[in-house]
Amino acid sequence: MRHAPSCRRSKAPGVHPGSGQVSQGTRSYLVVGGATALLLGVRQQTVDIDIKLDPEPKGVFEAIAILKNELSVNVELASPDQFLPPLPGWENRSEFIVRAGDVEFFHYDFYSQALAKLSRGHERDLSDVRAYLRLGKIRVSQLQSLFEEIIPGLARYPAIDSDTLISRVKGFCEENQNK
Repeated sequence: MRHAPSCRRSKAPGVHPGSGQVSQGTRSYLVVGGATALLLGVRQQTVDIDIKLDPEPKGVFEAIAILKNELSVNVELASPDQFLPPLPGWENRSEFIVRAGDVEFFHYDFYSQALAKLSRGHERDLSDVRAYLRLGKIRVSQLQSLFEEIIPGLARYPAIDSDTLISRVKGFCEENQNK
């Protein structure tokens, strides 16, 4: 079995000076998942870098190919809004990381990331969500409130088992109510 290369904290996006030099035009890259955990110091490595582009500028896929080769890591266009209904106001809650040339890097909204991770339910994902809570990136009451707003839209995402997700979010919130 071939092991996927991993990206270590010292090579993470947002600290990569060449990332703004190939694609053209001002744009934002929203960092998601393991890359966010890596940049926050929650993890020491991740097997891939998930990003959302806003917008998809000319030359971006060439830039991603260069980044993949330079870092020896898989880069995927993936974000919570591909798997769950977008949370109201997610854009305004996306946290700035750094600007490199014409590229601004942001952490994709932590509440959206938390719900996507709770949806998957993997132990590493649950550990990341607990870390977001511990670091003050999310609050239980707001997580509950935002989740309740998207419950009616879950039917549009047939891969989601709504009952399981509702149970996981409720369980996480109950376990962490006083945090």
